[in-house]
Amino acid sequence: MPIAMTHEISEEQLRQLREDLLDSMDEELELELDDRLLDGHKPDPSDVQNRLSYFRELLRLQSELVKLQDWVVKTGHRMVILFEGRDAAGKGGVIKRISQRLNPRVCRVAALPAPNDREKTQWYFQRYISHLPAAGEIVLFDRSWYNRAGVEKVMGFCNDDEYEEFFRSVPEFEKMLVRSGIQLVKYWFSITDDEQHARFLGRIHDPLKQWKLSPMDLESRRRWEDYTRAKETMIERTHIPEAPWWVVQAVDKKKARLNCINHLLSQVPYHEVEHASVNLPERVRNADYIRHPVPQDMIVPEKY
Repeated sequence: MPIAMTHEISEEQLRQLREDLLDSMDEELELELDDRLLDGHKPDPSDVQNRLSYFRELLRLQSELVKLQDWVVKTGHRMVILFEGRDAAGKGGVIKRISQRLNPRVCRVAALPAPNDREKTQWYFQRYISHLPAAGEIVLFDRSWYNRAGVEKVMGFCNDDEYEEFFRSVPEFEKMLVRSGIQLVKYWFSITDDEQHARFLGRIHDPLKQWKLSPMDLESRRRWEDYTRAKETMIERTHIPEAPWWVVQAVDKKKARLNCINHLLSQVPYHEVEHASVNLPERVRNADYIRHPVPQDMIVPEKY
């Protein structure tokens, strides 16, 4: 159900909504979109230039990600990248930009729902194991086993014994992954109280984003300080040499994406893989070939 609009929108919030709308568009569409269509206001030339600079750098980094992908496939490297952070911190945005130009058979996203009744009775890490990569694969976890240290702790979905057992187990679990040859990179996306508030308002007032705002998200606003304490404990107790935490300053979404991707690339000793030249073969044409017409009632109407 749509979330009721319970807030008056200020000029500053309107500006934030416009920025969020632009941000949610595909890169190609964003480059074509004229801000004047949104509010009748001519965009600041410096804003246009900043956006162009952002897209140039994003495309450069994405071309490097393609090289990384080729290297991963050739070498059989295995990578797991965890993205954690508060609700609306920008995890999904950077995951989208990382995976956008890559082969989904090589780079895939794991975004697990809440555990079902059967999964609740399993070993805690069990449901994550099936998503781990084979040789030549990269897996991006949009939230991960660290749910237990965050939302489960704050919302009371686990008891104190389960919480403590998690912290006893997770360093050994991650060390085991690393010993098996999986490279594990962990990112925490950090935003301010005010920035999360603004992004939540953006979701409330944007019909295309209301689905992103769950009752759990709304409750997380009330429990901001509880989440802060849980995050600090999580990082303190799971920041290990084999799999350290990396904190991304994420108040500026675009800078956060570029900084995260640039850092990720620096964590892998990849290099460009040479490919054999590709020659498109000539199509074989047979004199007796007849293309049958498609019935008109099967054709999608050309409305556009």
